[in-house]
Amino acid sequence: MTRSKSSPKPQNLVVVEHKPWRAWVYFCIAFVCVCVFSVLGYLFGGYVTTKEVNRLAAENGELNLNLESANSTIEQLRQQVANLRLGSEIDQRANDDVRVEVVSLKDKIAALEADISFYRGIMAPKDNVRGLTIGQVNFIATGVPRHYQYRMVVQQLATNHKLISGSLSVTVVGRQGDEARQIPLKEISEQINDERIKLRFKYFQNVEGELVLPEGFEPERIELIAKSSSTGQSVEKKFGWLVQET
Repeated sequence: MTRSKSSPKPQNLVVVEHKPWRAWVYFCIAFVCVCVFSVLGYLFGGYVTTKEVNRLAAENGELNLNLESANSTIEQLRQQVANLRLGSEIDQRANDDVRVEVVSLKDKIAALEADISFYRGIMAPKDNVRGLTIGQVNFIATGVPRHYQYRMVVQQLATNHKLISGSLSVTVVGRQGDEARQIPLKEISEQINDERIKLRFKYFQNVEGELVLPEGFEPERIELIAKSSSTGQSVEKKFGWLVQET
């Protein structure tokens, strides 16, 4: 018995309408969307950028104002410091001037007190000392090596002063190398013309001038002898070599 072949089942076919323009529409829509989002992104970015720029500009302006204020404050402080320094210098100079003036006044007072003591001693001598005497002997540096100014005072101590005539001999004693040497004041001072300096006074007499020590000579002391031809009195004194600085 021969089997008959079965016939194939019929397939369902779907008919699709062909619309080629639809792909183009989708493409255009997609393109427009991309363009819109791009424009929106650009505008948004510009807005944000502009806002940030404005904020930074405002901050920069505020910083500039703060900087100007700080610079002004610094300049004021510098001026104040300069004024304080100037004031301090002026005060220091004023203090120095006052200090110098005080020292000068003290020196003047000391000199006046010495003069008062000197004159008081002449007019009202103590310890029953009377007659011719040798007072102060001073040597002052001139700033030139071996050159010295000198001042010696010969005076009369009395309550009833009379004219005294006489002479004063002055000798500088020291060493020249290993040898002792005595130099009369006449040999080293142009102001003295005689080894015996003439004296003639009632109260006191100053002997002043400048002396120049020989090279290599080292002074040790000075010896003075005052003689009165009026009374026959003779007075001798020795002083160590002591120099006052100017």
